[in-house]
Amino acid sequence: MGIGKYIKEIGRGKDGARALSREQAADLLDQILDGQVTDLEIGAFCLAMRIKGETPEEMAGFLDALHARMNALPEDASQATVVIPCYNGARKLPALAPLLALLLVQQGVRVCVHGTATESGRTTSFDVFTAMGYTPLQDIHKSGAGLNLVPTEVLSPALKKLLDVRRVVNLRNPAHSLVKLMNPCKGPALILSSYTHPEYAVSMAQTFQLTQANAFLIRGTEGEPVADARRTPQMDVFHKGLTQTVQAAQAGALQSLPELPAASAQATATYIQEVLQHQREVPAPIALQVQHILQALKSL
Repeated sequence: MGIGKYIKEIGRGKDGARALSREQAADLLDQILDGQVTDLEIGAFCLAMRIKGETPEEMAGFLDALHARMNALPEDASQATVVIPCYNGARKLPALAPLLALLLVQQGVRVCVHGTATESGRTTSFDVFTAMGYTPLQDIHKSGAGLNLVPTEVLSPALKKLLDVRRVVNLRNPAHSLVKLMNPCKGPALILSSYTHPEYAVSMAQTFQLTQANAFLIRGTEGEPVADARRTPQMDVFHKGLTQTVQAAQAGALQSLPELPAASAQATATYIQEVLQHQREVPAPIALQVQHILQALKSL
């Protein structure tokens, strides 16, 4: 079949490219995930979308295709699952998404952390979990209550392959946005998502509205969906696509900075263990995020 007809539409350059419908986008990614296209076509798709940019309708179609093929986490009939995508890793600040995940687990919440390394030279949340002694799942059917640490390739080998195109062409592609929007669970889930630039906040919100998602959206810390330990970001909650701002961004100059560890996996792991054991205070912005997530879960 091939995806040449779609590349012709999206590959006409920044000003000449045409957006795909939701159905066309779903068909395009169907073929990619099913291995029906060549590596050359995949490269052309990634570069064309990088130049054009994705519309919310296209992202909704890509999600339709991905959700239909994903090895989803089995449903827990007793509760919704909090989904934490971890793909960016830490460069300057510690990767504290594991702290957020484990604070939620302490509250009795079922958590799915999924991810893979997408850039070299960063400390990933999975590195931190490993330093704490946690082992990622290799069989999705062995998931349970509490923490479920799931590599992307367990959910979708084809999605992992698409993410890895970045290592060849050095540019992001739609897969890097998809992983922050997708629901890898059967049954109700709250997706914790984040953006790095304000324009992504708008497009992600529109995608959540189109797909009627349950989600929690903040400006991420180095791209991870955990509140910056130094300053509280705005926090928005989506319930079946309808949005509400539950926390305003902290304004003004910071009066003090919290004591944070180095960005290495071991230093971050030690810090998180001390927080969980009440030897250190939970950073106020992260404590607020936990409270808002627990409140959002009550509606699911």
